Amino acid sequence: MKIVRISNAAIQPDEGLAALAGLGGGAVSSFTGIARDDGGVTAIELEHYPGMTEASLSSLIEAATARWSLLGAIITHRVGIVPVGAPVVVVGAASLHRAAALEATAFLIDRLKTEAPFWKREHYADGTAKWVDAKASDDARAERWA
Repeated sequence: MKIVRISNAAIQPDEGLAALAGLGGGAVSSFTGIARDDGGVTAIELEHYPGMTEASLSSLIEAATARWSLLGAIITHRVGIVPVGAPVVVVGAASLHRAAALEATAFLIDRLKTEAPFWKREHYADGTAKWVDAKASDDARAERWA
């Protein structure tokens, strides 16, 4: 099972994870990223490149599945305006053993942050908004999987 979802709708993290749990493995690992207030942020806005983004995320799942012999993996990512406190992304992996599921989940989120074509703008309480630059720390985390 390999699922990629990109939607303006609110994310329900348990939906995809329940499907992974039903695959008969010994481990399901997940990461849920939540919109946070970084100094007056009230919401974030995410844009993507339709078609290209889905292909990029599918490629990441294929790479993780091959590297860790996963039983399944999901990536669900929200786009549009996301209020602080709401889930932005859910990544999950199912495998026979915990180490593979944990490592694959870390790989998927680390590489997603640097490879998938998403753009983020922060909206502030004073009505202003600012595009967010890529972070060197995200690049460093992704490099560990090279």
